[in-house]
Amino acid sequence: MDKITKPVLTDKQKRDAQFESEFMPFIDALYNFAYRLTLDEDDANDLVQETYLKAYRFFDSYEPGTNAKAWLFRILKNSFINDFRKKSKQPAKVDYQEVETYYNSDDVDESITTDLRIETVQDMLGDEIATALNSLAVDFRTVIILCDLEGFTYEEMAKILNIPIGTVRSRLHRARNLLKDKLRDYARTMGYRDEEKAEETP
Repeated sequence: MDKITKPVLTDKQKRDAQFESEFMPFIDALYNFAYRLTLDEDDANDLVQETYLKAYRFFDSYEPGTNAKAWLFRILKNSFINDFRKKSKQPAKVDYQEVETYYNSDDVDESITTDLRIETVQDMLGDEIATALNSLAVDFRTVIILCDLEGFTYEEMAKILNIPIGTVRSRLHRARNLLKDKLRDYARTMGYRDEEKAEETP
């Protein structure tokens, strides 16, 4: 009886199989990120497609088993900046200097940026929160998405955004404060106390 031999995969087939197993599980997360950046379904789909095309093209530079999600998010972020932000006549610019100096230290207390339980954004991204988030400048919106919705660490965010960790902290602090201000009234309806007002009340 002849032995049944398994078909030998070509290098391309092996590459394609590895690409699919490493990267395709994150397609939904990538689309969500792309949509939050572009606020347009067609642009988001184009951005995700471009991200995967670039990831496939440069797959040899990816180290299998490392943080595939962060690698894809960095490609998507760079593609957004290079291709989509150019379409805006006046790209969103923000000034981080007012908080940059203080937050450049590595031992800053992270808890001071969560005074409105901002972590609940991940669990209840309703219309009010989505609207408030979408109204933020793209640089601020991006750090909220990466940290509070996608759960990336400061170190991962620094690599994705290609900025120092201190800048990640300051940008996130500023973004959370802006979002907090926009959500203050909504938070009251959800039963959260306004701590500043509460302290003033005897």
